[in-house]
Amino acid sequence: MRTCSVLLLLATAARLGAGESLTLDAAVSQARTSHPLLAAASGRIAAAESGIVQARLRPNPRLFVQTENWRNWSTAQLSTADQIDTFAYVSQVIETSGKRSRRTALAQTAARRSELERELLDRQIVARVKQAYWAAAGAARIHQAAVENLANFRQIIEYHEKRVREGALAEADLLKVQLEGERLRLAANTAALDAERAAIELGRVMGKTEFPTALVFNAIDPPESPPVADLPRALSERTELKLALQAREEATANLALQRSLAKSDVDVLFGYKQTLGLPTVMGGVQYNLPISNRNQGAIGSAEAGIRIADSDIAAAKAIIQAELKGASANVQTRRAQVFESLPKLRAQSRESAAIAQAAYREGGVDLLRLLDAERVRIETETLYYQIVTEYRQSIAALETAMGASR
Repeated sequence: MRTCSVLLLLATAARLGAGESLTLDAAVSQARTSHPLLAAASGRIAAAESGIVQARLRPNPRLFVQTENWRNWSTAQLSTADQIDTFAYVSQVIETSGKRSRRTALAQTAARRSELERELLDRQIVARVKQAYWAAAGAARIHQAAVENLANFRQIIEYHEKRVREGALAEADLLKVQLEGERLRLAANTAALDAERAAIELGRVMGKTEFPTALVFNAIDPPESPPVADLPRALSERTELKLALQAREEATANLALQRSLAKSDVDVLFGYKQTLGLPTVMGGVQYNLPISNRNQGAIGSAEAGIRIADSDIAAAKAIIQAELKGASANVQTRRAQVFESLPKLRAQSRESAAIAQAAYREGGVDLLRLLDAERVRIETETLYYQIVTEYRQSIAALETAMGASR
């Protein structure tokens, strides 16, 4: 039964290894192409661009047609030909203080903000895909290692089964070895579940609606030369700071518009009037007197918006600096673990396991020491792949902190 379980795990590992190949670049590209959140953001950009079109339009003229002096009661009647006044005139609002251009400028800054919001969303999705990709790749590699460890330990079990059949070993020792093999089988099952969950999570952050779990990932071999933290580059590339700067530009454009709205527009009218049967020309100008309402509240609100934007810019710079420093420290710590601490630890655990196996076959050590040495080797290998995965993720986090667009 246990042999069948081992064969089933090996078959599962082979199935995963023969699945669809998915590179990191392909995962990022698929997310950018089909993610519904990015499609929604593109729709918001189109809506903002329509706002620019609307802002550029001039006020429509107004047509007035009216008559006066109608009377159809009592005996005193008015002649409709000579005593009815008839008006037909056109009124046009003339915007003053550059309202149209300032309105257009504000709409343009809003459209640019929508573009930056989509760019920020794009980079956030890319960052999440990178983290999920390396988590899935690491989980798949840990599962593969667990299956390999189980297959290797199967040789130890078979050796003990043979010694028991020969009468050279007590069945109690075989039971201990079989129990350890069962523990490794359960660990391999758990690793398979973790790998499947990680693959599903990768599909989720990619915006997929189907979640294939049989995937082949990039090798998680750690790069020796990670990117170097560069604060000036991060400040120039991070979309969060661009968005904060754009918010200030939008607030400035809004203040200019609100100040122009404090100036009254001129309403000019021109038309035709017939009175006492005689056709005449009429004209006029209407102008609102800015006595009590000079748009003070909206102007004050716009000025406060600029101060808020300045605070947001300072906060964005501080956050970027902190994230960059933290990401860089994490990369350096993980790199030291991968290239300095773990290689020595792995070599020692492998050597210890090999010595314990050889000594056990010669009767130099007891079974418990053999199992302990093998357990340490397996745990060290698992720890190595976990740290390598975290190292890959820390590099991705540093790239995000630097403002990388892929």
